[in-house]
Amino acid sequence: MREWLNPYIEAYPLIASIVVFAIIILVLLMTRKLVLNRLYKQFNESENWYVTRKVAKWITNAILAIAFIYIFGNDLSGFTTAIGLAGAGVTYALREVIVSFAGWFAIMFGDFFKTGDRVLLGGSKGDVVDIGLLRTTLMEMGEWVEGDQYTGRIVRVANSYIFTSPVYNYTADFKFLWDEIHIPIRFKSDIALARELVMEIAEEEVGTYNAKAEEDWDNMKRRYRIENASLKSQVFISFDDNWITLSLRYIVDTRERRAVRDRIFMSILERFNEHDDSIELASETFEIVHEETSEKS
Repeated sequence: MREWLNPYIEAYPLIASIVVFAIIILVLLMTRKLVLNRLYKQFNESENWYVTRKVAKWITNAILAIAFIYIFGNDLSGFTTAIGLAGAGVTYALREVIVSFAGWFAIMFGDFFKTGDRVLLGGSKGDVVDIGLLRTTLMEMGEWVEGDQYTGRIVRVANSYIFTSPVYNYTADFKFLWDEIHIPIRFKSDIALARELVMEIAEEEVGTYNAKAEEDWDNMKRRYRIENASLKSQVFISFDDNWITLSLRYIVDTRERRAVRDRIFMSILERFNEHDDSIELASETFEIVHEETSEKS
């Protein structure tokens, strides 16, 4: 068989190389698919499945690159000079691609973020679902949807943005946020009682976060030059011409912020209703005054 093919291989070496390379591609892709299908049952319910797919893809690409150089090395040797002369033009034309690739390298080894983190990158906020060579894919949140919940859109942001704009990571080393809610009450209300009730509600709803938040904060202090911060709930009082404002500041898990706010507000309404004789919520009111004028004769 080989002796029969030798004359054609010698006559058309480039075509023979292309056929061999195509066969290698086919075999590699089929092998990768079979291996991943076998591994899917073991890793489909864990984060390891994403990593497994990525590693398989990288290994396949590396083998193909090596095979390409080995098979076509002699055929490409004559293009060395042309490639060198075109290098500057290609570099300029693909500058964004090159910077994005450099961004991918920085993301992978620079501890900017990883898959699963919640970030604000290039003006888009969402959870990182994939980190590609050129773009990072986010499951978007915000926009017309409030409370850090998904919009349903997939956003792909160029990796080059990590060099040109700030990268906000909500879940990297400290998976909690400080949140605040403001409760306006009338001046005639029992301020001390209202403050006590709000503190009790905060302890019931978010008190369970304190221990884990303190542990994460201690880890932050080991890594960064950062001062101590109060992780316990606090209530601050301020007032203006209209009402007194109770401002509740508290620690909350990044991914539960909206649900916790909802529970706190519901609890405040229930507790304040139980003391409606001494605590009254304030609201902005408008009074329209009709001024009568009389003509003097």
